[in-house]
Amino acid sequence: MTLDIEMHHAFPGFALDVDFSAPAGVTALFGRSGAGKTSIVNAVAGLMRPRFGRVVLAGRTLTDTASGIWVPPHRRRIGYVFQEDRLFPHLSVAQNLAYGRGRQRDAGEFDRVVDMLAIAPLLTRQPASLSGGERQRVAIGRALLANPDLLLMDEPLASLDEARKAEILPYLERLRDEAGIPILYVSHSASEVARLATTIVVIHDGRVSRIGAARDILADPEAVPMLGQRDAGAVIDATVARHDAQDGLTELSVAAGRLVLPLIDAAPGTRLRIRIGAHDVIIAKELPRDISALNILPVTVTRIHQGEGPGAAVGLDAGGDHLLARITRRSVRSLNLEPGLACYAIIKSTAIAPQDIGRKAGDRLDRS
Repeated sequence: MTLDIEMHHAFPGFALDVDFSAPAGVTALFGRSGAGKTSIVNAVAGLMRPRFGRVVLAGRTLTDTASGIWVPPHRRRIGYVFQEDRLFPHLSVAQNLAYGRGRQRDAGEFDRVVDMLAIAPLLTRQPASLSGGERQRVAIGRALLANPDLLLMDEPLASLDEARKAEILPYLERLRDEAGIPILYVSHSASEVARLATTIVVIHDGRVSRIGAARDILADPEAVPMLGQRDAGAVIDATVARHDAQDGLTELSVAAGRLVLPLIDAAPGTRLRIRIGAHDVIIAKELPRDISALNILPVTVTRIHQGEGPGAAVGLDAGGDHLLARITRRSVRSLNLEPGLACYAIIKSTAIAPQDIGRKAGDRLDRS
């Protein structure tokens, strides 16, 4: 199931001109505030009529200005989750969910959504008694129970603190892997996008500046200025190998060898998606000795992007995985870095934070 979007619309002092497709999974619309992300999802939802545009969902045309086709919002079969939960305060959680179901009374689907979002213990409670993360899970459940063909999520975590974000992210991962529909996810948080996205569309000044698989976009040195210098980082797949309870560490198997990080609650064999920040990668030409960092991976330089200022972004191949290092231009010169050079990436174990550790995209949870 695919969403195809083509849109041209002029606002005062700003023009939106985009053309892209969103496959199943999470397609993140990433960009700074004011780039046009919310206008895109509003046009997809039917809440805004573009001057010229075409929106096709799973072969069904929702908008085609050239042909005069305009399906009203309530007939588009689209779920929309906003930054604010927008629950009915006078209704219980169960009643809010029932509102989302409308005339549909599929008990099996209701139970599936409640299980996916772990909201069974909340059904009898009122929205005012819930945490921000719990309210957003209920809002997502209500949107899913309308049986949509597409889910729009506009900055759903923006109003939550870090603790509440950490609470809800695993449920969003499960939603990505089990809902079976495209999810268009708006965010300006690179770490959030790295955790969830399967596809990234970078929106800059109303236009698509980059589009591709999440791991490719995040590891692209030339995309760093658009993603944000401080938030830049790549994602790699890993498998839990073993735990060292005495030292409080977990050892992961990755394409280039082993990666050690603070102890996590995951059984050996669990497949993970790890974000490694570009600022947390140090490059060495020789294998370091007597160093405190536990992670030293053999890598090959693939690309170097020297943008404005003193910094440079260096792309690295780590056994087929892509890493990104943010170092100074002086270091690039002093090390004589160039594409094809074999070297080592040094990563501190403590640099990998809990929020940078997620579930591998496409995996389903074992419910036995």
